[in-house]
Amino acid sequence: MKQQGVHPEDAEGTSDAASRPEAAEDPREEVHIDEVEGDEPLLPARVHRPSDLMRLLVGVLAVIVLLGIAAFAHGTTSGLEQDINKGTGQAPDLLIKIAGLASSIAILLVPVAFAIERLIKRDGLRIADGVLAAVLAHGVTLATDLWVAKAAPDSIQEALTQPSPGDIHALTDPVHGYLAPVIAYMTAVGMSRRPRWRSVLWIVLLLDAFSMLVTGYTTPFSIILTVLIGWTVAYGTLYAVGSPNVRPTGRTLMAGLRHVGFHPVSAAREEAPDTSETGDRGRRYFVTLEDGPPLDVTVVDREQQAQGFFYRAWRNLTLRGFATRSSLQSLRQALEQEALLAYAAIAAGANAPKLIATSELGPDAVMLVYEHTGGRTLDSLADDEITDDLLRDTWHQVRALQSRRIAHRRLVGDAILVDRSGTVILTDLRVGEIAANNLLLRMDISQLLVTLGLRVGAQRAVASAVSLLGPDTVADCLPMLQPIALSRSTRATLRRLARERAQRERDAVLEASRQAKQARLEAGHEESAAPEKPDKKAVRAEQRAEKRAIDDALEEAREEDLLTQIRHEVLLIRPQAPVEPARLERVRPRTLISFIAGAIGAYFLLTQLTHIEFGPLVANAEWGWVAAAVLFSALSYVAAAMSLLGFVPERVPFPRTVAAQVAGSFVKIVAPAAVGGVALNTRFLQRAGVRPGLAVASVGASQLFGLGCHILMLLSFGYLTGTEKTPSLSPSRTVIAGLLTVAVLVLVVTSVPFLRKFVSTRVRSLFAGVVPRMLDVLQRPQKLVTGIGGMLLLTACFVMCLDASIRAFGDQTTSISIASVAVVFLAGNALGSAAPTPGGVGAVEATLTVGLIAVGLPKEVAAPAVLLFRLLTLWIPVLPGWLAFNHLTRKGAL
Repeated sequence: MKQQGVHPEDAEGTSDAASRPEAAEDPREEVHIDEVEGDEPLLPARVHRPSDLMRLLVGVLAVIVLLGIAAFAHGTTSGLEQDINKGTGQAPDLLIKIAGLASSIAILLVPVAFAIERLIKRDGLRIADGVLAAVLAHGVTLATDLWVAKAAPDSIQEALTQPSPGDIHALTDPVHGYLAPVIAYMTAVGMSRRPRWRSVLWIVLLLDAFSMLVTGYTTPFSIILTVLIGWTVAYGTLYAVGSPNVRPTGRTLMAGLRHVGFHPVSAAREEAPDTSETGDRGRRYFVTLEDGPPLDVTVVDREQQAQGFFYRAWRNLTLRGFATRSSLQSLRQALEQEALLAYAAIAAGANAPKLIATSELGPDAVMLVYEHTGGRTLDSLADDEITDDLLRDTWHQVRALQSRRIAHRRLVGDAILVDRSGTVILTDLRVGEIAANNLLLRMDISQLLVTLGLRVGAQRAVASAVSLLGPDTVADCLPMLQPIALSRSTRATLRRLARERAQRERDAVLEASRQAKQARLEAGHEESAAPEKPDKKAVRAEQRAEKRAIDDALEEAREEDLLTQIRHEVLLIRPQAPVEPARLERVRPRTLISFIAGAIGAYFLLTQLTHIEFGPLVANAEWGWVAAAVLFSALSYVAAAMSLLGFVPERVPFPRTVAAQVAGSFVKIVAPAAVGGVALNTRFLQRAGVRPGLAVASVGASQLFGLGCHILMLLSFGYLTGTEKTPSLSPSRTVIAGLLTVAVLVLVVTSVPFLRKFVSTRVRSLFAGVVPRMLDVLQRPQKLVTGIGGMLLLTACFVMCLDASIRAFGDQTTSISIASVAVVFLAGNALGSAAPTPGGVGAVEATLTVGLIAVGLPKEVAAPAVLLFRLLTLWIPVLPGWLAFNHLTRKGAL
């Protein structure tokens, strides 16, 4: 068979499968293998295995845990070392000397012997990988030794070292510089997959550890750390440079087919659908035989099976009740699962590919041989070819599976095959499940509803399902009709359709606005010919007419998404059907990130507060400055209302806007600071009569202008902070470093195509609505002054509140300049807006405290000052914010 993608690394795996005794006994097989012709896509020489990355992360985590135990469990580590030393001290001296001599020789001979064995088999690339891993491991050991000697805590140093037997004034090495490279080398070259060499390696390691422990040249923690470093560096190297590709080639497949009794003539690789979910489905071949009908062969190897590992692991972690298949599944388990599902589907009466043979293709791949089905997938059919009979036949196959409680788990278009006679065949059963619970069965129905709805519309999809399954069964699936319960490819399609709908709505609004402005300009030309002065009422009437025209255009262009259409169709049949989505997420990503960030911030804050005596501090606090801080905090809500209304040309009540800003204090506790406030202000403006598009544009203009003011003020106050202690007007090194950092980030973003496209897309969408709004505001100088003044006043209120908090706990000797306070606040506020935690909890406290200490404020004053500032600006306003939120909701303002 002509192979375009055979690599030297594949020689071993290929020869193992093709040179079995059974295959070599019949000389006719060798002849036929050479006669077979077929092309196969070029296989990459190296692949980056997710399993190597997983082992790297596990190794790093194990090193961190080991160092944590050594740092915080000093008593346990000392007792463990004493017990080991006491036990090993009773070993005979002769045994110790023999073990030390044998391990010293073997630790050098074993790698050399294995390298010779690999070179004889022409596997030199593995040796190169091992040498690279050994060099990197040696560098890591040197860095670790230096860190332990110079910067590590005393507890870690005591756990990893002890006085050297030869020189009591010297310490033993924390990490063995020769042992870690050997472990990295042997791991990188793949010794763990060869039982004999693996046994020799473990014997050598145990002998070396025993001799080193008995003679007092190491500690137990040092040996464990050495092994972990070598193991971790090896897998990090393998993932970085890639592992040799040992996927079975077409020649291996042909030999495997002959091994199970077939006589193949040709094989053609089938192109897999271009989706992110099909990477672990295996490579599929169409095989013709000398005698008999053709075959469909699926080859599954370790590399393809590992694709999507992290996605499946994340789904198993975050979803409840219906986890995906096991993330760590062996090839034998994958083979048995697909075979079991194939037999079970046919036994249930469903049309599925008939499995006729299975076999291993060497140690890293398996194959499944099916009878050839032929036909085309549902995705490849034209719309007029998808008839009602075809839809009912599809549901009939699903009903047959569900009658035996078999869940398909992936009823998408490329898994539904239609043969030449029009019969529906369900393929791709390997991700399914037998004895499935009701949740999985209902998910299958909801998935197929969406799959068919994408092709024939919601009405026909629901009608076909009801005709076969009944209205009650279909209605019970409505709680599963949510994106997270659908397949990955279906969710991507729904997101694409949502973007297209949003674009059509924007185009309709822009066209209506253009036509209204054109009509107003034509009316203006006619009025210019008349001597009368234009009436203000007529102008307002024209503006109201334009607003109605845009609203009507938006209403006409608004389209329901497919999931909503399916719900409406089902509710027409069963009005009492449950529509509340089921809670399928065990934990949301935002919740997990918020919890981790909040825990880190709380830990940092508690470590700072444990060294402070709050009793004397509160007793000596200046309560006048505390009252001033309260006043500035309250005034900030007025300033926030001004900064928002300055970019809203429409008339919006000012008192109610202030109440909305107070309500924002409650909202930002349950959402990130950069998200909650924007959503609340947008909703408030819409309820106040501002059109949705203009409301979003107004809030976007306020945010964009606020960002610019924030950066300018940060640079200005940073400049003043750098020059206030020197007569020169040159800026501080911090400002210069910040500018250089920003410049480097801009260069990185503009040079990386993905980042450049991401940023340009976001900026283009922002300016599409914000810039016209800014032009409207510029025509009203009073509004612009209100917006700019509100932003400056808002920043001034927060800076003065923080300054008053500092003065409440400090004195004349601990005061700092207002410019320094402004720089610290602006930096902390920026980080708080970027942090995913609600209200920036953790990030803001840590940044403000570190910043105040960096500008010269004692820690005993900085920590309580930040605590008071956050109480006044974040926590205490939660209650009035909740009251304001409920009041505005009852009034219909939110």
